Amino acid sequence: MKRIFFLCALVISFQSLSAEIEKKGNHEVGMNKSPLEGVKFSFIEANGIKMRLAEMGEGPLVLLAHGWPESWYSWRHQMVGLSKAGFRVIAPDMRGYGKTDAPSEIDQYDIKHLTSDMVGILDALGETTASIVGHDWGAPVATYSALFYPERFTRLVIMSVPYNGRQDQNPMEGMKAAFQDNFFYILYHNEPNGVAEKEYDKDPSGLISRFYQSPDSPRKPPKITDSKRSAGGFLPRIGEAEGLPAWFSKEDLDYVVGQFEESGFRGGVNYYRNIERNWKLTEDLKDHNIKVPTLFLAGTQDMVIAGASKESLESSMKEVIPLLEEVILLPNIGHWVQQEAAEQTNSILIDFLK
Repeated sequence: MKRIFFLCALVISFQSLSAEIEKKGNHEVGMNKSPLEGVKFSFIEANGIKMRLAEMGEGPLVLLAHGWPESWYSWRHQMVGLSKAGFRVIAPDMRGYGKTDAPSEIDQYDIKHLTSDMVGILDALGETTASIVGHDWGAPVATYSALFYPERFTRLVIMSVPYNGRQDQNPMEGMKAAFQDNFFYILYHNEPNGVAEKEYDKDPSGLISRFYQSPDSPRKPPKITDSKRSAGGFLPRIGEAEGLPAWFSKEDLDYVVGQFEESGFRGGVNYYRNIERNWKLTEDLKDHNIKVPTLFLAGTQDMVIAGASKESLESSMKEVIPLLEEVILLPNIGHWVQQEAAEQTNSILIDFLK
């Protein structure tokens, strides 16, 4: 249950693309330059929405699914590394993020829609199969994509959020019982009238600069220390960062913040509003296992795994992922594993995907 409690998914909006568009069937190729040399932006129609893709390289397809509050840009190091290793790498703006459409209805962000988006990307690109990698909220999207469509997603990498099968208890009921009138961000995201995104939209830089930190990054004391929900929102409960970590520059911050300033945070927060719906939608899968080769990767300091050991993670996940090949925990690395430990992550992914 702790792993669901700490499920972290961040919403990042993207800088506007004012370039001309070249139409190629149902695949529109953006002629503007991305902030990362060699990356090409394009737009596709997938599962009833328009999605923006960042693409690099040629070869077997690898699909990278980001979490919250992230964007395609969280995969910037992997796009370079994997493309050099001989892969075609696609990192979409996920539904509700950046330049991808953001439907207004909350139920349009459930796990059925999100996994169908991944299949829709393959169809739009004319690809039959792909390897899929997911981090944070992208981890359950990748996991369920492989569970629903094993014939399309032939290798799976789960980052930060383990998969232990469907729980017997409604996860939202469990969280409400555990936290009651205390603050917990997932319950905050489920409060009515969009209070969470209203707070985040007022200060995108404050949110991103607080979240994109290493476990040992220095912080100022939080402004709210009262655990009760009534004491206030989320950001004042997180100590303001005293600087940026070495792996996240001022230019990186400006780009990511610019994305959110344009798109807002509602789309990403809507993922949390579907936790109970997802649980109900997957009732018929409670006895199903993932049947593709799988790798799990996280940092030892990632609060999502709550200090779990490699052995305990392997034991629990192998019950529902018989083809789990390896669990890798990188020492002293936090939640943003593919950014904090970019070279190590690239090497691990290349070894597994080849």
